[in-house]
Order: sequence, then C-alpha cells, then structure tokens
Amino acid sequence: MLVSAKDMLVKAKAGKYAVGQFNINNLEWTKAALLTAQECNSPIILGVSEGAGKYMTGYKTVSAMVKAMIEELKITVPVALHLDHGSYEGCYKCIEAGFSSIMFDGSHYPIAENVEKTKELVRVCGEKGISLEAEVGSIGGEEDGVIGRGECADPQECKQIADLGVTMLAAGIGNIHGKYPENWEGLSFETLDAIQKLTGEMPLVLHGGTGIPEDMIKKAISLGVAKINVNTECQLSFAAATRKYVEEGKDLTGKGFDPRKLLAPGFEAIKATIKEKMELFGSIGKA
Repeated sequence: MLVSAKDMLVKAKAGKYAVGQFNINNLEWTKAALLTAQECNSPIILGVSEGAGKYMTGYKTVSAMVKAMIEELKITVPVALHLDHGSYEGCYKCIEAGFSSIMFDGSHYPIAENVEKTKELVRVCGEKGISLEAEVGSIGGEEDGVIGRGECADPQECKQIADLGVTMLAAGIGNIHGKYPENWEGLSFETLDAIQKLTGEMPLVLHGGTGIPEDMIKKAISLGVAKINVNTECQLSFAAATRKYVEEGKDLTGKGFDPRKLLAPGFEAIKATIKEKMELFGSIGKA
C-alpha cells in the first residue's frame, strides 16, 4: 500500500536521518528499489520525473505497476510514490493517477505565482491525504529539460512557501542535478541554516544527492534535511553493469541476448547503490 511521505519525513527529521528518494525508470529499477527497502527495513520514496512517466506510457501505468509490485513482492515498509519536479498540470495528473506524493516545482515562477499555485495544491493535497513538496531557488544542472543554475534560495521566500502548509520544502543551496563539476563550490550551509531557522519543523529536501561528499550529506541532515534525492548514481551504476555484461559477450546466442539476463547485472548494481545510500542517510531499520 502506498502512503504519504509526511509521517516518514517527520520521523526522519526528528531522528536526524534522511529518507532516500530513488527515481524509477522501468520495472527493473522499481523492483530493485522496493526489494532493497524491504531488505533494509527502510522507508523509501519512489521518484518519477515527468519524462520517466511519459516513457513508461503514463502515470496510471506507473501507479498500477508500483501498487501491484508492492502486493506481489509483499512489501511492508512505507513506500511513497512521488512526482519529481512536477509541473502544475502534471501534479493534477498524478493525483488522478493515484500517486501518494507530488512535487510542484514552481521555482521558475515569480515568487507570487509560486505561492498562488502552491497554495491551491496544498488545499487539494490536504483533502486527499497526499504529501506535497514545493521548491524555492532552482536546483542546478538539467533533469528532463528542467535547467537550473544552482542558485541559493531566499530564506524569507522559503518561509512564505513553508507557511502555506506544504509537507516538505526543497530549497536551492548550491546543489545541482547530475555530476558535480570540479570547480563546484559546495553546499551553502549558511543558507541551509537560515532556512531551517525560519521554517522550523518543516522537513527539508536535498536534490542532486549524487556526488555530494559524505561529510556534506551528514551536515545537511543535521541542519534539517530529511529527504535526499538520488538518480544519476543509479543511472551510472546501471549503465556500467549492463555495458560490462554486453562487452564480455555473456549469454550471446544466435538469437541474441535474453533481456532478463541482460538487465540482471544492472538490477543488482542499483540495489547495491540504493543500500549504500540508505546506510549513508541513516534510514536502515527505520521503517
């Protein structure tokens, strides 16, 4: 059964650990994430970008697949199905499709419009028991065509959005999507600390979890981050394991590769990556 992310994140912030959001792109990624969460007795958030949703034929397909897998695999840990960097229209589509959590990325709007749209979604999500993530200050890099420069959010604007009653808040603190460049200046903990002081008990979200040094991850958690997103690292591990399998010519027959065997190394690689991140975030055993 899918659940809102609210309870798991409130517990995470109080307990000084973070719940991982791991994006899913197909059946193998979803199965790997769910099984790892169950094996680690950890809550988990399955992230779905609008591009991934489209690739998997639509949000209703994704929702049905995840719900069926939870039942068939006998998953008992808390699982939230979450729209990642959703447009205003995409949020409503995911609500209709049965997602248990959504993110409205209004960071590219003027703050007044971000507030207006977020306020309406707070009302709708509240009626349906769905958790809502909002964003202030765009995250750097590119994800599904959404490009941000890695700016630092205005703490006062963060307070404006938090006061609307959202479940969690993603605030830009110099983090980016994808690989971090060698000249990256690091996270702005001064900004994060200021946001934490103004938003109180609000669980904060760190996007771009791939490549951030472990000491920075742990410090961010100590300053109120309760949800950390990981996607690129799973993509890299999946691709590397699959490429190695193909290059070694395993299971090559006159009929070509068995797709189930072809994807198996990538499946195991994603499981290992997710477990490693859960250990770092401190969520193992917290279901």
